[in-house]
Amino acid sequence: MYENEIKEYDLLAGEYKKQISDKFSKEDFITYNEILFSTHSCAIEGNSFSVDETRILKEKGLGMIPQGKPLVEAFEILDHFSAYEYMISHLEGPMTEEYIKKLHFILTEHTIAYRHPGAVPGEYTDVDMCAGDTIFGDHEELIQRLPQLLDSTEKALEKGIHPMIVAGLFHGYFEHLHPFRDGNGRIGRLLSNRILLQKDLPLLIIKNEDRAEYINCLKYIRKEGTHEYLIHFFFRTAINRMSNEIADKKNLTRNFQQGFLDEFLKQSQ
Repeated sequence: MYENEIKEYDLLAGEYKKQISDKFSKEDFITYNEILFSTHSCAIEGNSFSVDETRILKEKGLGMIPQGKPLVEAFEILDHFSAYEYMISHLEGPMTEEYIKKLHFILTEHTIAYRHPGAVPGEYTDVDMCAGDTIFGDHEELIQRLPQLLDSTEKALEKGIHPMIVAGLFHGYFEHLHPFRDGNGRIGRLLSNRILLQKDLPLLIIKNEDRAEYINCLKYIRKEGTHEYLIHFFFRTAINRMSNEIADKKNLTRNFQQGFLDEFLKQSQ
């Protein structure tokens, strides 16, 4: 079902590593991804920070919050930075409930009580959940299924199922379980990327402009019982990002070289 996408993705992932990720210092590439990922993942949930504003927040901290931006949005971005950094420094071993709760605590430490008074970061919801036009199932029954999801995810990877397919399956089921009062989308995208990063694959960044399609793919899982749309969306999103960044680098290099030469020739006339 995904043979063509797997082939294209794997070829691009190798080229991306060669042309992009291996050409950066490790620290700079982590920061580059951290800013893009945090901006878009939080924007999907309604955060209004742009990429440039997120970069300034990363560099300057709370002392340089752009005018008119809510403080809670700044804390949401800063907490996402911390969660991302925790994730990439703890890639060894399988996902556990303890790990997920720790990551959720970091991700929502300074925001969850503001949005949901009485909710505790790092603790599962104690009430049933809804989001948009979706009412999720009984929270106690859904949370009890999380260990099965984690076990199935590890078994799928051990069987050699492509990591992008596993990431898509995991993400769809995790969002269906919706185990926390807040931050389910953000932590779900972090955990899906952990699956990819463990296999040394590029970060999957779902852009805010693709939010509607992304949400519809999640709805198809609940309405039609299939992850096919979400997995195709994951592959396409990853392929587009790698292709665009490789092309942008080549174009910028070529255009600068040609423009530099043209300008010198013009000045010498």
